[in-house]
Amino acid sequence: MAAPSAPPPMFYLADIGGNQALDAFYLLIMGVFVFFMQCGFALLEAGTVRSKNTKNILLKNLLDACLGAIIWWAWGMGVAYGDSGTEDGNVFIGTAVGGSGAFLAAGWGTPKGGFDGSDGYTISLWFFQYVFAAAAATIVSGAVAERAQLVAYLIYTSVITGFIYPVVVHWVWCNNGFLSGAFTADKSKTILGGCLDFAGSGVVHMTGGVAALCGAFVIKPRIGRFDENGNAVPMPGQSTPFQVLGTFILWMGWYGFNPGSTLGITPAGYGPIMARAAMCTTLSAAVGGITVVFFDRIFSKTYDVGMVCNGILAGLVSITAGCACMLPWAAFLTGFIGAFVYYGASKLMLKLKIDDPLDAFAVHGACGFWGVLAVGVFGHPEFVGFGWDGENGDVAGDEYAGFLYGGSTLFGAQLVALIIEIAWVASLSTAMFFALKMSGILRVSEEVEMAGMDVSKHGGSAYNH
Repeated sequence: MAAPSAPPPMFYLADIGGNQALDAFYLLIMGVFVFFMQCGFALLEAGTVRSKNTKNILLKNLLDACLGAIIWWAWGMGVAYGDSGTEDGNVFIGTAVGGSGAFLAAGWGTPKGGFDGSDGYTISLWFFQYVFAAAAATIVSGAVAERAQLVAYLIYTSVITGFIYPVVVHWVWCNNGFLSGAFTADKSKTILGGCLDFAGSGVVHMTGGVAALCGAFVIKPRIGRFDENGNAVPMPGQSTPFQVLGTFILWMGWYGFNPGSTLGITPAGYGPIMARAAMCTTLSAAVGGITVVFFDRIFSKTYDVGMVCNGILAGLVSITAGCACMLPWAAFLTGFIGAFVYYGASKLMLKLKIDDPLDAFAVHGACGFWGVLAVGVFGHPEFVGFGWDGENGDVAGDEYAGFLYGGSTLFGAQLVALIIEIAWVASLSTAMFFALKMSGILRVSEEVEMAGMDVSKHGGSAYNH
């Protein structure tokens, strides 16, 4: 079954067939699944850090959800989607339609032509996009864990959630974005017709992963992470059960992340897309976990539970962009290759003496890159049509299939989008983290780091025993 034609501007998707309430409910439930991923991140990060920093990392996870909600309401949604639904919007950044738009939700509930919150869909979409933004910010906290100051965290989270991330969202997921193959109908606005990143391998995960890499590079390793010869010194996390529970919760949440990115369920053809996304997500995660643990066994001579966890996450990130436009065998290969991408990136970080306690860059940055590129390899010609309606030239023709099917343009569009996104995120994140470092507010003192931030900053240990 071929994919449906291009989705209309997402703020009006639920108007199709008069099923506004059902689509709003669907999107809200899928958003709850994604919100629950914050619990998964919290458990995974708490289990991976040492017990002396448990309260600190959990506080940051809680504040990601709180601060992200306020920022996304105040201006984040506006930067991402402020002119969605208009034909002449800004290709770079969302703007205030009619003087308000999505900023502070001030333009919602107005007559058609602006945002219409009366059917609930717009507000459900706000919630869905908010939980995506919170996930992107949470990725960064793991890379600078156990040595970043709280004030630095508040600043970098605000900048990422409020500016760096939503600009990328606008490029790829808004109907005016210059990198949007799925939503920008006027292809003359786009580069090579735009890229396809269905649920955010690049938009969410690579953005968070690249920012995490910049943060880890600038803040420098934890004390004692590398010896005098530059060899990595193991710093095992406090709780394997926390890591496993966190991974399972994240995996479950991904069924909101990927299938939910249809943004609706009632339009014709959207059910099969949702189902295909769920199957591809499952296969990629499963093969990722198996591949990493057995490949690592060759070198470590052990079956490392942590490797299974990160392998599963690597598979999930790798398939996020292409879960709707690949066949199951292609999803299997995407996860399989993603396992090696993760493993190689993780070992490269150690070789470069960059300390990333959660492997945030290897899992989200490197595998996010691969996930977007994989669409240009495995994108099936009957499914990549999602995003083109046939009225803007033959941009959904054979050249927009993955190159395994004889296509060429789509692979180029994916690669160009990746280069532009990396340049944007890396340049702004590096400048931000260097500014925090030069201001003396990026890293805690040596005394605080050695004692642990729970005792030094949060009133004592997380455990009373």
